[in-house]
Amino acid sequence: MMRALWSAATGMLGKQLNMDVIANNLANLNTYGFKRSRVDFQDLMYQNLRMSGSTVAEGARVPAGIEVGLGTRPASIQRVFSQGDFIQTEGTLDLVIEGDGFFQILMPDGSVTFTRDGSFKRDDEGRMVTSDGFPIEPEILIPAEAVDLSIGTDGTVSALISGDSDPQEIGKIELAKFINPSGLSAIGRNLYMATASSGQPIIGTPGLEGFGTISQGFLEMSNVKVVEEMVNMIIAQRAYEVNSKAIQTSDDMLAIANNLKR
Repeated sequence: MMRALWSAATGMLGKQLNMDVIANNLANLNTYGFKRSRVDFQDLMYQNLRMSGSTVAEGARVPAGIEVGLGTRPASIQRVFSQGDFIQTEGTLDLVIEGDGFFQILMPDGSVTFTRDGSFKRDDEGRMVTSDGFPIEPEILIPAEAVDLSIGTDGTVSALISGDSDPQEIGKIELAKFINPSGLSAIGRNLYMATASSGQPIIGTPGLEGFGTISQGFLEMSNVKVVEEMVNMIIAQRAYEVNSKAIQTSDDMLAIANNLKR
């Protein structure tokens, strides 16, 4: 019965973590470029009371042993990088990646982070920056005299300067992709950092060599599905209740054993 208590406790702790992940997914339902997460579980070690295949008599072997599991634990929190829905904003600096790839963002310490959030702004120096003021890498500097801005599917940024009849190219957006994007480390602000698990970023031109294309005037919504998350929440809640019931039942059985009288 003591095994049942501890096994059920691991189940409750695991479902509590699962609820934390589901709540974070739902909280970021309207976060541009957000990718939902899911918890992967694995069973714990087993207490082997009788080995399978052990000999009980001459010529006779046990067909099945006795193994008692000791519960569960979270193995990983997997980030799912499926494509989110697109919304049209008609914003000049609102960009979406159709396919694989991340925008590169230069941080104040000189490191480069990555994002799927294409809601860029223009700062006081004319640079394309995130909502926090971090510039895109490589830097795109928009002239103060620009009256119109066009961004092609291949990332080419062109500006129409006041007084000119033809737009001129002022920069090019490059994308990064990873062998294992699930290995990226989320640092908040819709940004990811490369890790040893994700591998080094592969830089390329949008639309070429497996990279997605860029569309102007659109944004990528979160890939969280409300119905799916609500179903997962119900399952997690019921599993939590069942595990708590197992603890209560084990406690009742212990109480019965303690109250035995001759």
